[in-house]
Amino acid sequence: MKRGWDVVATVRGSGKTGLHEVAERSAGQLRIERVDISDFSQIIELRKRIANCLFDLLFVNAGIANGPEETISAVTTEEFVRVMVTNALGPMRVVETLGDLVRPDGTIGVMSSRLGSVAANETGGWEIYRGSKAALNTLMRSYAARRRDDFRTFLLVAPGWVRTDIGGPEATLSIEESIPRVVDTIGANSGKRGLHYLDYRGESIPW
Repeated sequence: MKRGWDVVATVRGSGKTGLHEVAERSAGQLRIERVDISDFSQIIELRKRIANCLFDLLFVNAGIANGPEETISAVTTEEFVRVMVTNALGPMRVVETLGDLVRPDGTIGVMSSRLGSVAANETGGWEIYRGSKAALNTLMRSYAARRRDDFRTFLLVAPGWVRTDIGGPEATLSIEESIPRVVDTIGANSGKRGLHYLDYRGESIPW
C-alpha cells in the first residue's frame, strides 16, 4: 500500500491469511477475492465478480514444484498434470479470461522463472518445473503474438531464487529482497509495448 495502489488480490483458501491482515490496515486500498486457478469455473466466477473493474496491471503469480531431482522418467502422470495445470494452464486461463479488464495501455504480467529458459538450461534438474515454466513462457508468447497491434505491455518476470516454500531455506534471496524489485521492474516497463522476459532486476533472460 506504500505505493498508493488500489489492489484486488486473490487467495486460494477460505481461511484468514497475512494478506487479510494487510487488508484490514489498508483503508480500503486492498480487496481480497478467492480463486483457485486450477479450477476454471472459479476463474469464470471471479471474472463475474470484478467485471466492473478496469485495471492498469494484471499480474498472475502461481507455482508449485515437485523437487529438483524428479525426472520426466519418474514423475507420475497425475503429478505431471498437476504441475502443468497450476504453473501453465491456470495462469494463462486467468490472462485469457481477465485480459480485457486491463486498460488498452496497461500491463499484463505473469510470474515466470529463469528455469523456464530453454537456452539457459545447461545443468538440468527441476525437470518438471522447468518444463511447466517453459510452457508458460511459450503460451504467453503466443498470447502476445495474437495481439501484435496491442499497445499493452506483456511481461514474464523471474523473481530469482527466493526463500519460499518452493525455493527452500538455501535460496539466495529473501522475499523482501526480491518482490519489491519485481514490482519496480513491472513499473519500469510500463508503456513498453510487446512481450518482455525479464528477471527481478529488469535484465532480459534468453528464451
